[in-house]
Amino acid sequence: MKKQIVFLVLVFIAIVGCTDRDDKLSKVNLRIKNTSTVNFDEVTVVSSENVYSNISVDSYSDYLEFDELYSYAYVQILADGETYTLQPIDFVGETPLSVGFYTYELGIDAIGNVVLNLKVD
Repeated sequence: MKKQIVFLVLVFIAIVGCTDRDDKLSKVNLRIKNTSTVNFDEVTVVSSENVYSNISVDSYSDYLEFDELYSYAYVQILADGETYTLQPIDFVGETPLSVGFYTYELGIDAIGNVVLNLKVD
C-alpha cells in the first residue's frame, strides 16, 4: 500500500512539474537584449505603453506583453543623452509573430543606426 501511495505522489509531482512557461500564454512576450557598447536608459517599442528601462550592456530586460508584434517594429532608444530610432515604413507582406517568447537584440552601429535582430526564445 505504501508503495502505491509513493508511486501516486511521484506521478502527481511529475504531472504538475511538467507545465511549460508558455502553456498559458495569450500574447506575444518580448524582452530586449542590449548588444551595444552603451547602457540603454529607455527603450520604447511600438508605443509609449511599452517602455523598457535601464538595460546595461550585454543584459536582458524583463518581458512585456504585446497584442500584436512583428519581427521588426518602431524602436526608440535613449542612451547617454542621445536618441536613436528605428522607424519601419510599413508591414505590408509581414506576418505578426505568433504567441510566444521573443528577444529583440538591439545595438547601435558606428553611424548611429539601430540594429535589430529577432531571436525566438
